[in-house]
Amino acid sequence: MYRYDEFDHDFVRDRVAQFTDQVERRLKGDISEDAFKPLRLMNGVYLQLHAYMLRVAVPYGTLSSRQMRKLAHIARTYDRGYGHFTTRQNIQYNWPKLSDIPAILSELAEVEMHAIQTSGNCIRNVTADHFAGAAADEVADPRPYAEILRQWSSVHPEFSFLPRKFKIAITAAERDRAAIQVHDIGLQLKRNEAGETGFAVYVGGGQGRTPMVAKLLNPFLPEEHLLSYVTAIMRVYNLHGRRDNKYKARIKILVHETGIDNLAAQVEAEWEHLRAGELKLPDADIAAITSYFAPPELSDRAEGWAQLAAWKRTDEEFSGWVGRNVAPHRHPDYAMVTISLKPIGGIPGDASADQMDAVAALADEFGFGEIRVTHEQNLVLPHVALADLEPLWRGLKAEGLETANSGLITDIIACPGLDYCALANARSIPVAQEISNRFADARRQEEIGELKIKISGCINACGHHHVGHIGILGVEKKGAELYQITLGGSADENTSIGEIIGRGFEPERLTDAIEVIVDTYLAERTGREEPFIDCYRRVGAAPFKLALYGGSEVEAA
Repeated sequence: MYRYDEFDHDFVRDRVAQFTDQVERRLKGDISEDAFKPLRLMNGVYLQLHAYMLRVAVPYGTLSSRQMRKLAHIARTYDRGYGHFTTRQNIQYNWPKLSDIPAILSELAEVEMHAIQTSGNCIRNVTADHFAGAAADEVADPRPYAEILRQWSSVHPEFSFLPRKFKIAITAAERDRAAIQVHDIGLQLKRNEAGETGFAVYVGGGQGRTPMVAKLLNPFLPEEHLLSYVTAIMRVYNLHGRRDNKYKARIKILVHETGIDNLAAQVEAEWEHLRAGELKLPDADIAAITSYFAPPELSDRAEGWAQLAAWKRTDEEFSGWVGRNVAPHRHPDYAMVTISLKPIGGIPGDASADQMDAVAALADEFGFGEIRVTHEQNLVLPHVALADLEPLWRGLKAEGLETANSGLITDIIACPGLDYCALANARSIPVAQEISNRFADARRQEEIGELKIKISGCINACGHHHVGHIGILGVEKKGAELYQITLGGSADENTSIGEIIGRGFEPERLTDAIEVIVDTYLAERTGREEPFIDCYRRVGAAPFKLALYGGSEVEAA
């Protein structure tokens, strides 16, 4: 993984010193909260309902065991003993004291971490496929390009005060595991017929109040033009993006109002001034960054196949975990392991300090010290020998991290909601917990199959409800919480925005409504091989509306 150079160390150290002074002046009352707000946001500090919140960057979701141990230490020392992993592959601390945040940032700097550009109207943490560098279906590891974008975008003087926040995601496989089509810019690394490396460039995706699927802007951009082309897009957006209305300030609105063909012409015109200049990436620079991401040396361990088969025969629980949370690796003797942070009845994405320490230890013992954070709020060990899966599973089980539900109905994405967030209209966490408990039976989950539920406590869609197979949006109506359901969303290579199914449900009726939806799907599907999203796209909304509301909603449609 990438290691800081001298510039990185100096840059982060100087920022910590600067923010330490700003915090001291705020605590003394020398600057007001209004004046302090833009300063703290530049350093990942939010003011939530009950306390300040610190969001720490995990670039492209990659962590070392040493960094994970530091995150555990911070949770234990400065917070309430846990952290919350987010849909941008970051981690948040919900209860730090403002006076402690400079010390936290200083400790993060010791392990080459920071909180810069995790908030504010800037280019946020670049996210990537959590199986990058290990998946058999990828063209190449996309993380070197994510790192190039990170270095280019960090406190970029031209793009530090954009009309609105800006999000970039990158994947390198036909199967999109990074949700690139719901980002401001989505990049798919690919090779053309001549074997040259480049990118399909998507622009204008996003969720929030106006969810949109990104448009294909360029089907193949040669890799050496990555920075110049992204700069051209950013310049067009920075010039024409609306600053008079924050709800219409994202690039998706510019794409919608301008039209993709018109926008493409503007980007191409701007790019003509940049493509041959200093932003062109030399092969040597790409190779230098790529060298930081050299995979570990994976020795052949063919004995693992026989051991794995024997373990699976003798332990049904272990076999179920392998079938659900273990994915094929590019090396046949290894696997990619998802560590679920969605225990039945738990808070999605939360991990205790002890659990973080345990994951770090298990990564050292079985996974070459490397950990990933997924945009679905789980963790991954990307390089685990088949021969080590059983002892790894036992280690996870000892810490309550063995839940075998990756991609199933209890693998729920949820934002913190009204329990923490000042913007939320409704709670998300209790909803996720109740649904998880209702569908706790492992055999029932497997019978239902892949079904992604995503929950947001407000229209800002931090829980990605728009692209949930079942999406749940908390709203406020006459002072009470109400939950709107959408169906048919997806964030993969066939991205779609979910359809509002009908009137909302009170909290006490919501889980029953989800059960009705599930039962309707089971009755309508052609067989267990037809997942929920395929069934919904085939039969449409009518059977689900009829089951939920009777004839009234179907007639209204």
